[in-house]
Amino acid sequence: MSFAAAPRRPSPGGRPARRRSPIGIAIAVVGALVVLLLLLAQFWTEVLWFQQLDFANVLWTQWGARIALFVAGFLVMGGLVFLSFSLAYRSRPIYAPSTPEQATLDQYREAIEPLRKVVMVVAPALVGFFAGAAAASQWQTVLLALNAVPFGTTDPQWGIDLSFYVFTLPLLRFVVSFLMAVVIISGIAAVATHYLYGGLRIGGGADAGPRTTTAARVQLSVIAALLLVLIAANYWLDRYSILTSGGAKFDGASYADVHAVIPSKAILTVVALFVAALFVVTAVRGNWRLPAIGVGLMVVSAIAIGGIYPSVVQRFQVTPNAQDFEEEYIQRNIDATKAAYGIDDVQTEQYNAKTEAEAGALREDADTTASIRLLDPEIVSPSFSQLQQNKQYYQFSPSLSVDRYTIEDESRDTVIAVRELNQDGLGADQRNWVNDHTVYTHGFGVVAAYGNQIGPDGRPAFYEGSIPSTGAFTDAGGYEPRIYFSPEAPQYSIVGAPEGREPWELDYPVDDEGGQVNNTFPTQEIAAGPSVGTFLNKVLYALKFGSEQILFSDRVTEDSQILYDRSPRDRVAKVAPYLTLDGRVYPAVVDGRVKWIVDGYTTSNAYPYSTSESLDESTADSLVAANSVEALAPQQINYIRNSVKATVDAYDGSVDLYAWDAEDPLLQAWTKVFPSTVQPMSEISGDLMSHLRYPEDLFKVQRTLLASYHVDDANEFFSGQDFWRSPEDPTASGQVKPLQPPYYLTLQMPSQDAPTFSLMSTYIPGGGSDRNILTGFLAVDAEPGSEAGVRSEDYGTLRLLELPRNATVPGPGQVQNNFNTDPTAADGLLALRRGDSTVINGNLLTLPVGGGLLYVQPVYVQSTEGTRFPLLRKVLVSFGDEIGFADTLDEALDQVFGGDSGANAGDADGGVETEVPDQPADGETADPGTTDPGTTDPDAGEPDAEQPAPPADGATVDGGARAELDQALRQAQQAIEAGEAALAEGDFAAYGEAQDRLRQALEAALAAEQRLDTESSGG
Repeated sequence: MSFAAAPRRPSPGGRPARRRSPIGIAIAVVGALVVLLLLLAQFWTEVLWFQQLDFANVLWTQWGARIALFVAGFLVMGGLVFLSFSLAYRSRPIYAPSTPEQATLDQYREAIEPLRKVVMVVAPALVGFFAGAAAASQWQTVLLALNAVPFGTTDPQWGIDLSFYVFTLPLLRFVVSFLMAVVIISGIAAVATHYLYGGLRIGGGADAGPRTTTAARVQLSVIAALLLVLIAANYWLDRYSILTSGGAKFDGASYADVHAVIPSKAILTVVALFVAALFVVTAVRGNWRLPAIGVGLMVVSAIAIGGIYPSVVQRFQVTPNAQDFEEEYIQRNIDATKAAYGIDDVQTEQYNAKTEAEAGALREDADTTASIRLLDPEIVSPSFSQLQQNKQYYQFSPSLSVDRYTIEDESRDTVIAVRELNQDGLGADQRNWVNDHTVYTHGFGVVAAYGNQIGPDGRPAFYEGSIPSTGAFTDAGGYEPRIYFSPEAPQYSIVGAPEGREPWELDYPVDDEGGQVNNTFPTQEIAAGPSVGTFLNKVLYALKFGSEQILFSDRVTEDSQILYDRSPRDRVAKVAPYLTLDGRVYPAVVDGRVKWIVDGYTTSNAYPYSTSESLDESTADSLVAANSVEALAPQQINYIRNSVKATVDAYDGSVDLYAWDAEDPLLQAWTKVFPSTVQPMSEISGDLMSHLRYPEDLFKVQRTLLASYHVDDANEFFSGQDFWRSPEDPTASGQVKPLQPPYYLTLQMPSQDAPTFSLMSTYIPGGGSDRNILTGFLAVDAEPGSEAGVRSEDYGTLRLLELPRNATVPGPGQVQNNFNTDPTAADGLLALRRGDSTVINGNLLTLPVGGGLLYVQPVYVQSTEGTRFPLLRKVLVSFGDEIGFADTLDEALDQVFGGDSGANAGDADGGVETEVPDQPADGETADPGTTDPGTTDPDAGEPDAEQPAPPADGATVDGGARAELDQALRQAQQAIEAGEAALAEGDFAAYGEAQDRLRQALEAALAAEQRLDTESSGG
């Protein structure tokens, strides 16, 4: 039976060509233009954005690599599958063997024949498309391999430079896997075609002739041989990849891997090549028996040699003697992990922490004591908003930043926030396209407060704020307060106008007749976004953002620029797609401009023997949970470097990348891929250098590893008896508490000569222990200095204090429990919680001072109704078993250290008066709405018992109950003060009497409050 295509019957006569409709042509042209414009709206606007930032080469390189890999993947997959189809079809037999199976296939052939040509083209094109997409997604792998840089370090097993594992091996694995997919799909195509057209027969007796034609045998044998060669290559590469594999006890190749798995992979490689040779023989000689036996041998070898043998070695040789057999390989893991995570040079020292507080113990730590931060950046954001928000369309981040600034020639820890634009705060009648995109275009200014001092009534002590801006930054001159780029900036804004035109961008409101000060972004001088002045650009951006107003608005002129992708983190991610970015973006006033600083990491999961860590798990803590701070992407890594410091100008959006770790091979490779995009460290100004810091997420990853890898000895590591863990945050709510975050503060470690800006965390026993005692204290020098282009030699130095194993220094959880149960503190906190007040525990800081470990926790109070913002009212201090509870840190320290700590805290002189005026949002007041009984407003005088506060909801309340409550609270306050004075003088008898009076006063206050509740409810 012939399968040649039947000749076409000649046409009886030539048909006249059908005349194409002009309407159809017009519709096709319009459709093509619409599709082209839609594509341009997505792609050409990206080109304009990158060109405006001078990072166009990043986009072109990335797109070029993706396109080239897509084309290569498409051609290889699609071409070979098409070739397989074509060879099988062209070599089909003229007469198919007559068997019952072939009779059935005749029907399928007749059905498929009209579509054969389409199928033979579309099927390869379809699989080629998916293969091209898969290849394009590997653009980073390919570019890294082509621009590999040696590490200068070799692996302990093969002695190969680590660049092979990080750069080359991932590419080889991808190529082999891709080619295996190509060969398998090509084989499927060949088998299906040969079977359909009779080249391959299934069924029938031995007398029916050969089951394959010569052409089919040759094609299928060659495909099988190629597949087995690739399988052999895969086995061979497994010998290297096993050095980065994960294990139950440690990562990297174990004893069984080195002595059983690696040899078995080599044997299986040889077996696969041998079977491939048998298929080649079959292609020539036509005997399928030999390769069939070879495939069976290969399967048996894979089971016996690749599976059973390593299991036997592990179970009967290694497991009974694991500590001895694995010692060498555990040590490899320890050394590699420390090098890969930058924890190989930790300065570790034993710290015999004192637990008894002595008078004058802080004298040698006076500078650290004076710098102890009282302002909790995770609590005081509402206070910043209430006192400095100004308008409802401004906002502050719920999680503020800690920095340091030189104020009056003194470096001061600072809590700083940016007043960002929040259009959701506008009224419904103010929301329209003109206002949203041309009027309300930017935030205004930063607000900064001293970290170690408090203003009047427990408020933050602001030294920069208000609108228009006033304070230290403004007085220094050259300060640009306008914030066009920020994490919460609107999707897009259109700025700029022709010269001489009346400005319409709102700067800030005023009380003058005009009601507001407007501004025009100087697009003639500064480029902050792509130009949107041309007709084509208007059309493209109107399509991109779905806003026809861009096309028709008179405010979109030839001088206009469009600002979008305004989040600093997103901007850095686009211009440096190879970086993993820190979850925290923080602001700094640098050389008169507000700069957003972003830490960038180069990471890999291919470092031999290094332990793999999950970034999202190791960086999760209570700050991420409470404030939705963006955590690192869910990614497994076993190598990380803070290789890049990036800045985004809040005014013009410019992005600068600086090489922070120029020795990092990954960064060196990427700078070869994207030349001239990363500036050297020498370009960092002194002012910017002084505001850079050690990144939080890197420190979190390192502290996670150091919980185990502070152990250097392989045998001790194997036992795991000295492993630690980070403590849970005792101030977090809920049964399952997240980890306590690290804290930035200025402190002096025992090995340091002077205090420095640091990032610190603590450790408690690991494993299943519920003991909350300190086992270690970790701090890193986060201060890079202030010299232009030169980083401090001490920056990044990790210092670990190991406490003796028999030490009983309380951990954070135990200290918080002590605070909550201490009679004086508990009674004082109960007084603070009276009425409509809520007590908020601030961050629990730990400092190695006075020969021991000092805990400091600010206590905030805020109203539960009406205007609510926290005010710092008390400070809790703990050293050993001693607890202090006072209005100021200085007083609390004196209470703990026998009446004289030997040093002055930052609040020793009381509240700081500031010239920055309060600017609460519209409809709000700077009055918190409550005055707690633990303190007295200096301007209010004594409460008037004869004039009780008006009852809620118009209820009538007996003035006697109100008077009794006020009197009881005054007595409670007097008892607290008397107790503190007695404790300071060491008069414990008088202290006990004061506590008795305090309890009586509180009981009277509770009774009076119950009467008020009963009477106000009508009872």
